[in-house]
Amino acid sequence: MLFNSLVFAVFLAVVWPLWRLSPPAARRWVLLVASLVFYGWWDWRFLALLVGSAAVDFLCARAIPGARPARVKLLVATSVVTNLGVLGFFKYWGFATTELGRLAAAIGVDLPPSTLAIVLPVGLSFYTFQSMAYTIDVARGGQPARSFREVLLYVAFFPQLVAGPIERSGHLLPQLVRAADPGPGALRIGAELFVWGLFKKVVVADNLAPVVQRAFDQPDPGGLAVLVGAYAFTLQIYGDFSGYSDMARGVARWFGVELMVNFRQPLLATGPRDLWRRWHISLSQWLRDYLYVPLGGSRGGRGRTDRNLLITMLLGGLWHGASWTFVVWGGVHGLALVLAHHLPLRLPRPVAWVLTLHLTVGTFVIFRVHELGQLGSLLAALAAGLRPDAAAVAGLRLLLVMALLTGAWDLLLQRRGGDLLLQELPPWARWAVIGLLLVAVALLGGSYGQPFLYFQF
Repeated sequence: MLFNSLVFAVFLAVVWPLWRLSPPAARRWVLLVASLVFYGWWDWRFLALLVGSAAVDFLCARAIPGARPARVKLLVATSVVTNLGVLGFFKYWGFATTELGRLAAAIGVDLPPSTLAIVLPVGLSFYTFQSMAYTIDVARGGQPARSFREVLLYVAFFPQLVAGPIERSGHLLPQLVRAADPGPGALRIGAELFVWGLFKKVVVADNLAPVVQRAFDQPDPGGLAVLVGAYAFTLQIYGDFSGYSDMARGVARWFGVELMVNFRQPLLATGPRDLWRRWHISLSQWLRDYLYVPLGGSRGGRGRTDRNLLITMLLGGLWHGASWTFVVWGGVHGLALVLAHHLPLRLPRPVAWVLTLHLTVGTFVIFRVHELGQLGSLLAALAAGLRPDAAAVAGLRLLLVMALLTGAWDLLLQRRGGDLLLQELPPWARWAVIGLLLVAVALLGGSYGQPFLYFQF
């Protein structure tokens, strides 16, 4: 069920009035059932994984208060191993068996190929991280939930279930338990966030998708097509993913829940560290708190700090998918963070912005290619010259228009901590902006019901 689909509009038109008219105790049941229906819409069989993950962490966390330190460690290990085991099997089995077969062939051993076909459950990477974080937080002194229903709702809350933000139990659980009425301001802000996110998804990201496909999915694309495609993919994935996050935050507001900001104008970052404070904030904070810090963080000297940064970013890259392209993408960002620690240059802000933008664009090329060998053919196309074929020129024009639209709206609407500023405008100006966005969605929106890019991760 996609936010940008008629099915979701009908789903929301049924669920929200039912939730609003229910007493607080029943609202949690309404949200829980709605969330399970929402997730089961893709494939009901995978509901067992979702419920099982929540059950393991509910049982582990419930046994933590008052337990001896050794038992607490065992319970946390049970949660982590279970969640990562499920994630590893469904997401990395094919990659692991393929690479093992290649390694065996290199040393002269012939292994039979794996015939096990595994479908990746949508949202698995997101909800396993959120679920096991609950157990870890309880072990660190957090308050355990009162019932399994609360934990399952925390894991399955449908606005952010399949692509984040990855929430913390201490932030999300109390809001879900409270089941408070959203005021008129929250309803208006939710609507504004949803429309702005929808604009970024269907107008910006979906219209740029063909430009990106010509560069990365077609043979002999030409140098200009590759160059335009690299910038277009950066803007596409930003519009697609941040658009989902904004829509998720908007829908959550209608249910009295405020989700964390997941993007803060990342394409305006002025350094590697600044980029990861702005891009996919919930994942970068999760990796910091549950991986980088337990590894030792910045304690123990510069060498260990560099090691911990590299391990964190390599695993963060691998989290995105079972491919060496994601590992290399994470490794390059890790090296950039290490260099930023060693070479704290004080560059003029415009220079730092240009360098960071092109680090982002260049690494997203690695992120987007089908295999590392494709990088050579793309570089060869660039070296052969920027021949101005009609499709590439049209793509460049579209890219410039979308960049101007996105940049203008971002600067006007989202310059304070990721939140929209429409509420500070007079009512007529707010309605004019929302009206313009809706007209753009209706007239310029791409193909109906296009999936979100991060659903595949």
